[in-house]
Amino acid sequence: MEKIALAGLLPEEIISALSLSQQFRGTQIFEWIAKGAVSFGEMTNISASLRHELAQKAVLRSCAVSKALRDADGTVKLQIATGDALAIEAVLLTDKAGRKTACVSSQAGCPMKCAFCRTGTLGLARNLTTAEIVEQFLFLEKEAGMLDNIVFMGMGEPLLNLENVRKAITVLTDKHGRNLSSRRITVSTCGIIEKIYDLAENGPHVRLAVSLVTADEAVRKTLMPGAAVPLAGLQKAIAHYSEKSGRRVTLEAVLLSGVNTSKEAADSLIAFARSLNVHVNLIPWNAVPGLPFKTPPTQEIADFVSLLEHAGVPATVRIHRGRNVAGACGQLGKTNMPPS
Repeated sequence: MEKIALAGLLPEEIISALSLSQQFRGTQIFEWIAKGAVSFGEMTNISASLRHELAQKAVLRSCAVSKALRDADGTVKLQIATGDALAIEAVLLTDKAGRKTACVSSQAGCPMKCAFCRTGTLGLARNLTTAEIVEQFLFLEKEAGMLDNIVFMGMGEPLLNLENVRKAITVLTDKHGRNLSSRRITVSTCGIIEKIYDLAENGPHVRLAVSLVTADEAVRKTLMPGAAVPLAGLQKAIAHYSEKSGRRVTLEAVLLSGVNTSKEAADSLIAFARSLNVHVNLIPWNAVPGLPFKTPPTQEIADFVSLLEHAGVPATVRIHRGRNVAGACGQLGKTNMPPS
């Protein structure tokens, strides 16, 4: 019998799944999972006989860390094996202020085929379960202690696995568990319009980041064939989400030298962003072997930023982190674990 993965369940679901007669046991087990327990033996407020019974029915981790890679800048990338031998990657990012962020994956691989992204070259194996998403956060907390934020910016398109992403957020924000604030959670999408509306109408109202890359429709179709949506429709969806959530949306643009850094590219981005409540996050391309792009030199980046700022569009250049362990934006890429 396949054991139940408890990390993706809420207290009342744990009670039901394990047929517990004492209702408070669900909350106890849920609290232990949030604290990082990896075995039922750690649950000292539960009797030994019940812990033994639970171990026959369920697991606290459905995945296992196969390798931890550490960069000198403090970045940690975990390569994680799922129960069916797929490989996913999760990254711990630490900023200059010492704040720690979990960057987690929502899919094994990705179907969006973004030309500048290593994960986009892999194709999609499958969506991750709620437990597999939550466990990435717990694995990273075991590495680094309590984390401050979580971003759904790892492998995959989160809004194509919205129900499991939504459930993972519910688990992580539950007051009996990690009790994360929704203000500390960011979901990134390449622009699945109908799912942005779904998130706006049905929540949770987390921070939303849209990987725009360029507001030149023809260029965007070439760079992001899986996200070739009408930009006018995407603009309306972003405005709707901002209005419903009361939150500013982040527009993300990976900067590719000579591709989307011209004055014309800046002008189209300015026109797209000007009427929206957004901040632009510029990400100089992180090199991926075999892909035909170049990272813009410093002056090219500065010129592009200057054009945006002169037009009154707020923009920030993201600092590179995790490049030495292929843990930076666009560099994640593994879908199968090698045979042991």
